[in-house]
Amino acid sequence: MYPNEYRSKYSCVNQTVSEKISVIDFASFREGNTSQRSAIAAKIYRACHEIGFMYLKNPGIDSDLITETFKRSQEFFNLTLAEKNQLAWSDKFSNRGYVGVGRERLDDSKPGDLKEAFNIGKEIDPTRSSTTQPSLSCNRWLEEDESFRDTMLDFFSACNNVAMNLCEAMAIALSLPKSFLADRHDKQDNTLRLLHYPPIEQTPSPEQLRAGEHSDYGSFTFLFQDAVGGLEVRNADGEWIEAPLILGTVLVNTGDLMQRWTNHVFCSTKHRVRIPHEQKAKQSRYSIAYFCHPNHDTEISCLETCQSGERPPLYPTITAGDYLLSRLQATY
Repeated sequence: MYPNEYRSKYSCVNQTVSEKISVIDFASFREGNTSQRSAIAAKIYRACHEIGFMYLKNPGIDSDLITETFKRSQEFFNLTLAEKNQLAWSDKFSNRGYVGVGRERLDDSKPGDLKEAFNIGKEIDPTRSSTTQPSLSCNRWLEEDESFRDTMLDFFSACNNVAMNLCEAMAIALSLPKSFLADRHDKQDNTLRLLHYPPIEQTPSPEQLRAGEHSDYGSFTFLFQDAVGGLEVRNADGEWIEAPLILGTVLVNTGDLMQRWTNHVFCSTKHRVRIPHEQKAKQSRYSIAYFCHPNHDTEISCLETCQSGERPPLYPTITAGDYLLSRLQATY
């Protein structure tokens, strides 16, 4: 669909990639005509192929809801450790609840990450919960705090709406039927993650970071962040470039399953959160990630539009749920 210069044979990143992460006005896709939507899909293709990161301007989420979600997140992390541990993620299957500082190690060659988190999934009937199917795990909520739960579920829903639109844009970019990806993400097997990076009050261990070098596991991720900074993306030359807050946008990156699905046409780029210098190291950093995953029963095999005789599939077929579980077990 797009020029061959954007379709390098096996590399995810062109050697000529710009260090600047593109800002794409998503309103032109959500509200535009066929020509405008195709133009935005082409920009998304280039961003996902060349660096795997982009900023979406006007994604379609109310700014007041974003502000309220950050407020509620900060209130949660201000609770005592004992209160937060009552909601701790206690088994390897659930991917729900509180994760304490240092428990997660995104780069398994480095010490534990200097952050804490709270994971939320789609709300389900507790009588249908399961310890063997991540898609049927229950959320863990604060007792007598319905406003926290309601805000998080509203934000989860708002992010899912954007995700469905982005699935359509990506499908168009990949010359697929426009509902192809949305149909395979319609069970909302996604994770909303609140993140807090506490102030650095003592010297970290050697090579310890707020979040170690890693790539994300699923299809794509939405990241909302504050102005403290520290997020970095590794470019084609192996150099780390900053991905700061840009007001009015959400930062989006493609993940490992999307890279696998597209045979490396779209790339999953390494990124990290370093410890900032001087005064900012003494400040809390807050961010909110929404990890969009295919339905757990979706078979991830090379898309027909991303393979040819000269470019055979690079990976065997795997279900999205099995892949996610293997990555979670390795991370914790």
